[in-house]
Amino acid sequence: MIEVIDIYKSFGNNEVLKGISASFKPGKNNLIIGSSGSGKTTLLKCIVGLHEPTSGEVLYDNENFTSMHFEGRVPIRKQIGMLFQNSALFDSMTVEQNIIFPLNLFTTLSKAEKLDRANYCLEKVNLAGTNKLYPSELSGGMKKRVGIARAISMQPKYLFVDEPNSGLDPKTAILIDNLINEITDEFQTTTVIVTHDMNSVMGIGDHIIFLDNGLKWWEGSNHEIAHTDNKELNDFVFASKFMRAAREKL
Repeated sequence: MIEVIDIYKSFGNNEVLKGISASFKPGKNNLIIGSSGSGKTTLLKCIVGLHEPTSGEVLYDNENFTSMHFEGRVPIRKQIGMLFQNSALFDSMTVEQNIIFPLNLFTTLSKAEKLDRANYCLEKVNLAGTNKLYPSELSGGMKKRVGIARAISMQPKYLFVDEPNSGLDPKTAILIDNLINEITDEFQTTTVIVTHDMNSVMGIGDHIIFLDNGLKWWEGSNHEIAHTDNKELNDFVFASKFMRAAREKL
């Protein structure tokens, strides 16, 4: 489990996070939602250590990640997989090389073992046989799946996903959501997803944190979200005609 306790984050005079506390549970899709500028990506970066909180604590299974020096964080970082918004694949590397990259950095596996791991991960994301392709030869959805394959290559205990459906068509977005859901369930990862996609929220949102203007305004499941009387959350969730129509059917 991951816990954030009273997290504040400021950039100069701009206070982006204002005392966020929350728990993210293993085997669950933990979603951080909110409008642009609400602080959701900043919170994610504080959790993984890309930003240092101005104050507050981040705990990984009761270990205080925030207070650790760089060397002390390495064992936890080895258990983290991350899918970035743009997939962040290396254009000069093949699919296989991209997936093996973290294995080269953090493991002592043999070349054959790394290849076996890469092939296993590609099978998990339904991309077997694409080893020698380059990112330029892949569609947007395929790039996301390669990004997921790389993220799980280290068999992570914690999986972080930033806007997984950005730029994808609805059909591909559902495929990515289902894939993340399957991986979370099978490996019992603590999965934290930043998204503004309400289809994802309603489809795989086991546990949802809603941020507004740097504050946590609501916390619950996708089953509870349609019946909340939280005005800020309702304004966000039911901004579209589609979601308003969906609510009327509930």
